[in-house]
Amino acid sequence: MSSALNLQSLPLFPLGAVLFPGGILPLRIFEVRYLDMISRCHKAGAPFGVVLLTQGHEVRQPGATESFSHVGTLATISDFDTPRPGLMVIRASGAQRFRITASDQLRHGLWVADVERIPADMAVPIPDDLKFTAAALGKLIQSLQQKTGNPDQLPIQAPWQLDDCGWVANRWCELLPLPVQLKQRLMELDNPLVRLELVSDVLARTGIAQ
Repeated sequence: MSSALNLQSLPLFPLGAVLFPGGILPLRIFEVRYLDMISRCHKAGAPFGVVLLTQGHEVRQPGATESFSHVGTLATISDFDTPRPGLMVIRASGAQRFRITASDQLRHGLWVADVERIPADMAVPIPDDLKFTAAALGKLIQSLQQKTGNPDQLPIQAPWQLDDCGWVANRWCELLPLPVQLKQRLMELDNPLVRLELVSDVLARTGIAQ
């Protein structure tokens, strides 16, 4: 893999949630280790990495051990606000996935990692037998638009790519009440068609879309 696809000392934000490429991540930040990190990322226009916590808590506990998945997603800050000292409210967007090659926890608790970026999903048209997944998502987006009236409040950000397997699968993965471990496995899949096929099974079983 070329060095252009590698990032060194990427700051990590371990969470009890999975960020998908193209997804939205709202965060309220008050821990010192993340206030400094987010401030630096915002000023530099640099990304940070979101990884799924597998052990520990989002808020650091004295003496607790933290561990996390080795595949995560780059997050870029799109909205940034400091409503009061010691609190940041941000909205970040999921970008490219990455795989951790080495990680280290700094003295004040922040994790940093060397990572290699995972190629973005190939654009795969949705086959006829799975188009019901896109149709159901399109209806849901329309319903949410009518209810909120504010595009910035939608849990899904434009542009809509309802003809693309990866985009449709990712949005359903975010919206469905799936266990986070399953969301992580789906996010890690290299084949967007397989991801959509698995999501379609869930939609069919639950009666959300058939």
